[in-house]
Amino acid sequence: MTDRIKYGIIGCQHAHIGMFIEEMQRLGYPCAGVYEPDNTKLAREMAERFGLAISLDRRSLLEDDDVGIIGCAAVNNEKIDVIELCESYGKHVMIDKPAVTSREGLRRLQAVMGRGRIEIGMMLTERFRPSLHTARKLVMAGELGEIVHISMRKPHRLNPANRPAWHFDKQKSGGIINDLLVHDFDLLRWLTGREVEAVSGYMAKSILPEHPSFYDTAAVHAVMEGGITAELYADWHTPAGSWTWGDGRIFITGTIGTAEIRLEGDPLLQSRETVLLTDAEQLRPLELEAPPKLLAQDFLDRIRGGSGQISHRDIYKASEGTIEADEAARVIVRSTLETGHNQYR
Repeated sequence: MTDRIKYGIIGCQHAHIGMFIEEMQRLGYPCAGVYEPDNTKLAREMAERFGLAISLDRRSLLEDDDVGIIGCAAVNNEKIDVIELCESYGKHVMIDKPAVTSREGLRRLQAVMGRGRIEIGMMLTERFRPSLHTARKLVMAGELGEIVHISMRKPHRLNPANRPAWHFDKQKSGGIINDLLVHDFDLLRWLTGREVEAVSGYMAKSILPEHPSFYDTAAVHAVMEGGITAELYADWHTPAGSWTWGDGRIFITGTIGTAEIRLEGDPLLQSRETVLLTDAEQLRPLELEAPPKLLAQDFLDRIRGGSGQISHRDIYKASEGTIEADEAARVIVRSTLETGHNQYR
């Protein structure tokens, strides 16, 4: 891959793809165009924001020999189709999360990875937060002792009027566990170096009866190698007037210390992410250290034959974790939506 290689965008259903575009621009890579046949409003907004051209035919991107990378934020259950399409044209592909939404999609993803014709990236952006980079160095240095438990809380603001219809269709979106907890399953492995051995949990529906397959709350309990336990929670209940899209927090408990990561800062003190360490010296905030490179640079390094921070195995295991958790989850439908008592399935 030369320094003059271009990239293109196929699928612009979520503004997350803007982070990939921004990083590629910072690294000096030109964009050949943005292709999005349905959410044309967002595609135009992205194109105007970054000064990109709109492509009316995805084949023009795939057949352009100067285009070596495709960025993709398609409808969630269609991303595996784009991955396979990119493989057939020999284009590396960076996708927004989640990569897949079903067991069948997971098998197809594994098959593409196994053939080794292209590199697949996924926007596991949490690894590139200064707070989590700092927290991982803390864990790896043994400053918390042996890790006992990890708890992650990720509330989200829904703004349903601004969401596309597919977001409320579990078959298309993958549902709350696949969509929101894929970051968390990746972080469990990255923070501890251990694999997840067992999962259980639930997903619940309390709102929007007009979307019967949309679940708004989920919690997963995980047991990892070495007996580490974890609790993962996400919901779509952050109020519209909240100071942030979601007050996400992560708690890491060790045998000699604990760390709290406030991903959106403290609303009473500051708006930037924070790491609080409690140990023998009592509670204190830590100076944050920025990751050594951008997510896009990490992917480019892998394309060039290097050992990027995020590997195919990392992407597969994060996806596998959410698929298994989704399959194992007990379903709860609140009485306000049905017949006077909670329904369990």
